[in-house]
Amino acid sequence: MTDKVLNRTDPNSPLAQATCVHLQPNTLQLEGQQQLPGSWSVQRDEMLNRPYLEIEVAQEKTRALITRLRRSADGLSSQLNLYFLSGMEMLLTQP
Repeated sequence: MTDKVLNRTDPNSPLAQATCVHLQPNTLQLEGQQQLPGSWSVQRDEMLNRPYLEIEVAQEKTRALITRLRRSADGLSSQLNLYFLSGMEMLLTQP
């Protein structure tokens, strides 16, 4: 499930139009007006050593800083906050 705040983001980009993001090891599937496959990987910023996702979908490659990762005490649900270079913020939830 996806919640996002658009800020200076191309509203026609696949990530901006996504209503759901399915993450599997090294692959992702965006759902929205179209279903698009892509890939992702976790990297570390060399200067600050902060984690970010590198995402490639529909010939678009972007980075998103992982600003917060939360898991419930029972491990059944989690939330991942992402902040993109474009200014878009996205909250991914797993119920």
